[in-house]
Amino acid sequence: MTKYLLPGLATLVAMAILDALWLGWVAKPLYQQGLGHLMAEKPNWTAAAAFYLVFAIGLVVFAVLPHEAKPGLSHTMMSAALFGFVAYATYDLSNLATLRDWPLELSLIDMVWGSALSAVSAAAGKAVLDRLSAHA
Repeated sequence: MTKYLLPGLATLVAMAILDALWLGWVAKPLYQQGLGHLMAEKPNWTAAAAFYLVFAIGLVVFAVLPHEAKPGLSHTMMSAALFGFVAYATYDLSNLATLRDWPLELSLIDMVWGSALSAVSAAAGKAVLDRLSAHA
């Protein structure tokens, strides 16, 4: 069980750190400009924690574990990037379809970010899984 919990934890921690940097500093002005009128004064931390947990589980199940026997990170990162793209595109394209004044540019940036975030986060989980497997 620990063999899968530690890669999951690595995926979750990497994702949380990278997304905190992205949302807190890099993309904050983009979100303020494009969605400021919709943004809450402070985040709903319970919902955020639930998202990160569910998304990390998805990355591990659909991108890390299927490539457990394959050495290296490339297969995992490609699967994770696709998973992230699909998930973020579902959110962004649904908003484009249903919400007035939802910014296209922000959606495109968000989909690219979801792909990159997913690839790097899953790579962290796969690296831990590979290390554990090497010592087993």
